[in-house]
Amino acid sequence: MSKLLIVDDEESICWGLSQLGESHGHEVMMASTAEQALSLAEKDRPDVVVMDVRLPGMDGLTAMQGLYERIGPVPVIVITAYGDLQTAVEAVRNGAFDYIVKPFDLAQMEQVLEKAVKEAGREELQPGEPRQLEGLVGSTPEMQLVFKSIALVAASDASVMLTGESGTGKEVAAQAIHRFSDRASGPFVAVNIASLSESLAESELFGHVPGAFTGAESGRMGFLEQANGGTLFLDEVADIPLSIQIKLLRALEEGEVLPVGSTQRVKTNFRVITASHRNLESLIKRGKFRHDLYFRLCTFEIDIPPLRKRVGDIRLLAEFFLERFVDRQTGMQHRLTAETITELERRPWYGNVRELRNAIEHAALRARGGTILPEDLPAPVSQSFLGLDESQAGSDAEINELLKQWAEQQFLDPESAAGIYEKLLTLVEPPVMEVALEKFHGQCAPAARCLGLHRTTLSKKLKQYDIENS
Repeated sequence: MSKLLIVDDEESICWGLSQLGESHGHEVMMASTAEQALSLAEKDRPDVVVMDVRLPGMDGLTAMQGLYERIGPVPVIVITAYGDLQTAVEAVRNGAFDYIVKPFDLAQMEQVLEKAVKEAGREELQPGEPRQLEGLVGSTPEMQLVFKSIALVAASDASVMLTGESGTGKEVAAQAIHRFSDRASGPFVAVNIASLSESLAESELFGHVPGAFTGAESGRMGFLEQANGGTLFLDEVADIPLSIQIKLLRALEEGEVLPVGSTQRVKTNFRVITASHRNLESLIKRGKFRHDLYFRLCTFEIDIPPLRKRVGDIRLLAEFFLERFVDRQTGMQHRLTAETITELERRPWYGNVRELRNAIEHAALRARGGTILPEDLPAPVSQSFLGLDESQAGSDAEINELLKQWAEQQFLDPESAAGIYEKLLTLVEPPVMEVALEKFHGQCAPAARCLGLHRTTLSKKLKQYDIENS
């Protein structure tokens, strides 16, 4: 049996958590303020503390420090209705065992509570100093997972790979990891690999000495050396030329760089964070990316969700951008109407957060009287304008390359190549038809129209491939 201390000014939360704790055989103490909790903890040391952030008087994060000073390390589960990145990082850096965003279900709390009870007394909690950051905004479960991941990895020196579509905010996430890390006082060097020409990429990354190549009249410090003591952020890492990947791997492994044209290695110490919207595992299979470099870069992976998968954050993001846009001539602060918010939440946002930010700035410039109406917004960006979105374009190219490899393999054996077209159809048609049926809830007619097939043709193919539909 363990002793639990529940700290929340909402009676319903305290009652529900006390019932949960007692149902598992634990002894439960309750407090409605941080001050009361500290007093109770001194008299009867709890094994696990569940504490709200927003409390009357002293807040929960400050109270955590008081707990550690009075009773030593203890697992603290932080609960909050304000799940922003700042809260997540402060909670983790202050030594929180975990944090949960309201509203939560008891099954979720039960899992975390069970882990905390098992770890009680075993885990060394290291309180740290919180720092401030703005940029990442969101209250949806998808973004809470991102916040928690950033908070967990920031204090380490592990290599981090950020994945997600273009415009989702991968560089902002990289900056957050840097600013909450022990390297925050060092430089943050951001490099977009896609913007480097292949002929100069080696010189840009590793630097060069005078006379290293034609036109190199003076030496140059490369990005890897510039990041010494801080963080190197390599965006679009999939575009690193294969010829340079082995040199980058060696630099990461040994903490040294060899400038172009030099025989003298230069020591450098930095944390590396990478980002890509492309499937690196697919590139590895095609021989376009080294698997050993991939494993060196991807110690910890964080996927940034597209905006269409976190619609609940659109209003928060729009208001966040508006707060930072003030009319320079009038000093006016703009506001969004309910109709405008509805329109924002209706759009697909193929350009993600970047597109939303540009749309808000466009609307604020057009709006009159400080009120942004739906007609002030720019026309939505279409998938075709983005080439089916950069990530989709990359996926299409990868699929095309895989199909070529499959065809080449088939033609190695004349017998295997016989009937290759029918084999191809058997390979690609079923998954496409299954997805179409799923999108139209098993309805054959609309699925057939979407696929460009006659309903009878689709029905025959479904029977041929033994695909069920309602």
